[in-house]
Amino acid sequence: MLRILGSQSRLCDGISRREMLRVGGLATCGVGLDHLLRNRERSRANAAPQARASIKAKSCLVLFLMGGPPTHSTWDPKTDAPAEVRGEFGAINTAVPGIQISELFPRTSLLTDKLAILRAISSGDNAHSSSGYYMLTGVPHAPQNVENANPGFPNNYPNLGAIIRKFVPERGSLPASIRLPHRIFNTDGSVWPGQDAGFLGHHVEPWLLNCKPATKDDRVSELSLNADVSDVRLLGRHSLLDQLNRRIEDARSGHTYDRLAQQAFDMLGSSRARNAFQLDHEPDALRDRYGRTHFGQSVLLGRRLIEAGVSLVHVNWYRGADEPSDAPCWDSHARESQRLKTVLAPPADQALSAVIEDLAQRGLLDETLVVCMAEFGRTPRFNGAAGRDHWGSCYSAVLAGAGIKGGTVFGASDAIGAYPAAGKVSPADITATIFHCLGLDPMTEIQDPLGRPTPISRGNVIRAIVT
Repeated sequence: MLRILGSQSRLCDGISRREMLRVGGLATCGVGLDHLLRNRERSRANAAPQARASIKAKSCLVLFLMGGPPTHSTWDPKTDAPAEVRGEFGAINTAVPGIQISELFPRTSLLTDKLAILRAISSGDNAHSSSGYYMLTGVPHAPQNVENANPGFPNNYPNLGAIIRKFVPERGSLPASIRLPHRIFNTDGSVWPGQDAGFLGHHVEPWLLNCKPATKDDRVSELSLNADVSDVRLLGRHSLLDQLNRRIEDARSGHTYDRLAQQAFDMLGSSRARNAFQLDHEPDALRDRYGRTHFGQSVLLGRRLIEAGVSLVHVNWYRGADEPSDAPCWDSHARESQRLKTVLAPPADQALSAVIEDLAQRGLLDETLVVCMAEFGRTPRFNGAAGRDHWGSCYSAVLAGAGIKGGTVFGASDAIGAYPAAGKVSPADITATIFHCLGLDPMTEIQDPLGRPTPISRGNVIRAIVT
């Protein structure tokens, strides 16, 4: 059996680079590289350019604040509410007269002319897993309010990234959708549903890149060549496969292994693709501007991937091993004020404002949609541990960039931020708006496992915030 030496670093589909090269020699078994890349071909073949007649955004960057930020201390401060509701932090004026946000976001306050703020989102679901599924897919979990839910039927609707991979052609060597720096998971280790391609199948699965971009060794192993694999050595491997492929043809598909191997080498050998992951190519000052946290550097990596041609990059808030068990990430059941002002709001404010400014300076904001959201919000009143608990009845999110009407606020919550008072939107409305900005008609149909047509979004475009 042909084996090519190298490390066992793995691609997001669970296939090592070494194995992907090795399977070029397994043609007589009819397995391997052709299967991997035929999926990619199928994804491209399923693209529906006719549904993209009014493209406003070429790309979308989703920043997901895993855990659920409080609307009161982010985008919808309640300065006139009682202390047990409004919390420790006040509101500040912004670049747009009449719009105030929390004082914890001073950098972002200077950019509200580019933001659309949604203040009355409601999933009606108070569980991370199931409300998260709703936000990531636009389809409510069945049943709602289920914590530690697992992926699978009946909750296997494809997420945003999978829909993009199905309908949006790839631009270059990288896939149309990428997730980083890790999956979203609960304290017990359970992975949320709604993070994959669901019933659409693995061939449109958004790639998952596991990384710690704020560490000294910040290389992304899935798509980086090992130190002992030079370009010359890579070309040598290519030559070896070329010799094999000249004699072998895949009778089932009519494709030669030569072309399929070339596509594989395109993914691994493209300098543009590889360079997209090299954060050390950025000036130190810019890396500092994003913040040297895992979230800040993940957002910077997301911007680089957008530049390299990825259509949708989903950046999760980084959950490290040192997160407190009673209040991990934005799940602020305890000591909310202390965590907000030290470890949560500053890096979020820094990274969000940095990427908006950076994209604008590069001339990319007009073609990139930026969405900052989470699975739900927090209860109107503090609990006994000086924190807030899960609340899916009313919460906030912000959008900016391509297709978005900046300097707008849509929706309003009641006096204590408990329930929508006007302009209520659902997670489905948010997915419909994202698809609309990317030039996809939300009524575009896909088929469920039973062959029944279903739209890619069951929501309505939020017309008040789109251009």
